[in-house]
Amino acid sequence: MFRRLYDWTLDKAAHPLAERWLAAISFIESSFFPIPPDVVLAPMCLAKPERSWRYAFICTIASVLGALLGYAIGFFLFEAVGKPILEIYGVVEEFEEFSNAFNEQGWIIVLLAGFTPLPFKVITIAAGATAMPLYILIFASIIARAARFFLVAGLLRFFGPPMKAWIDKNFALATTVGGVLFVGGFLALRYLF
Repeated sequence: MFRRLYDWTLDKAAHPLAERWLAAISFIESSFFPIPPDVVLAPMCLAKPERSWRYAFICTIASVLGALLGYAIGFFLFEAVGKPILEIYGVVEEFEEFSNAFNEQGWIIVLLAGFTPLPFKVITIAAGATAMPLYILIFASIIARAARFFLVAGLLRFFGPPMKAWIDKNFALATTVGGVLFVGGFLALRYLF
């Protein structure tokens, strides 16, 4: 099933309304859709490198707006909708422990999840379910999602197909290391100053 969704998502990159599909997939990925928008972003950046920054901007805005839907699912519809989504990702049992400490360090978790391949929808739903202050979710989402999408767009714009092959092969490793360095920088600033 995920392979069919992946192929369907990839096909949208060549669609005449590709920018709209990019926005739609970025939006729904932040709240419930399992395939990341990078699957559409990458081929679009390769096809029209001069528009890479525009595509990253579209991904960022739509993803942050989608985070608000994820938050609303967690806040208003956790039992009916949020919990079944968490069950799909197999994190319901851990959610109880996680939710107790979530708001204390939630901004770090949002930053990390927004930048790495961790399921961002789980974090946005958790933010709503634990009533994280909405401004924290929005601020952390903007920073993390922009960093991720602009990094991918920039790498593809300047290094093209060889970079796409490397990202495809090492995506989880690259974004996780980048995310840890990114969050580590924020923590260093917080505790050093």
